[in-house]
Amino acid sequence: MPTPSPDPLLPPHGGYHKLKSFHVAQLVYDVTERFCQKYIDPRSRTHDQMMQAARSGSQNIAEGSQASGTSRKTELKLTNVARASLEELRLDYQDFLRQRGLPIWDRHDPRRGDLVDRRPTSADAVAQWARDVKAGRCAPPTPPPQPCQPASQDPPPSTRSTSSTAPTYPEIAANGALALIAVARYLLDRQLAAQAASRRIPARGGLHRAPLPPTPPHPRPSEPLIAHSSVLPLSRCHPLFVPS
Repeated sequence: MPTPSPDPLLPPHGGYHKLKSFHVAQLVYDVTERFCQKYIDPRSRTHDQMMQAARSGSQNIAEGSQASGTSRKTELKLTNVARASLEELRLDYQDFLRQRGLPIWDRHDPRRGDLVDRRPTSADAVAQWARDVKAGRCAPPTPPPQPCQPASQDPPPSTRSTSSTAPTYPEIAANGALALIAVARYLLDRQLAAQAASRRIPARGGLHRAPLPPTPPHPRPSEPLIAHSSVLPLSRCHPLFVPS
């Protein structure tokens, strides 16, 4: 039985199915597809933009993992594209909430934490979480502390939905997607840091090795191979040129 080569031409690559970032990005795509079908006009440009950004997130993670065997630089570039796509999708969800006067939950909102703690693996699991939030089976958000104000001033309106204001399904769905995108971006940040560190270490077996030092030029001889003084005229070296 042949023994494997200790220094293969291509290092192991293509294991994106083992990446947590890929699974979360794929879940974001599934959730976004349902969200757009229900709340975004399919004829609008926003529908296409959100679907393309969600698809680009998971696809570029997979393509970057496949390219890691031949080029760490390409892997790093595609992973950066995936993170930028998810950032674009995050802004689309925030615009959806802002344009409809719906609150954007704080990052420490317990409803977001409840979704992350459940570690959903499908869009159906996220939908069940949304039903639980709507029914009040999740921890209600803690209202932020208000600063002391004079009695003559009215308190500022809160920008968060509290237990007295039941959230709507569009609000729950958009904020749930934002929570999943935040998890995916966090995982991609860690992945990018690891990829950048690996680029500073010479990889074994990759096609992109460290360049060889330049070859020094050959030294020129100090003396010509044939001295000019040793070259004889033709009249002295060939009988045809000997004068009669």
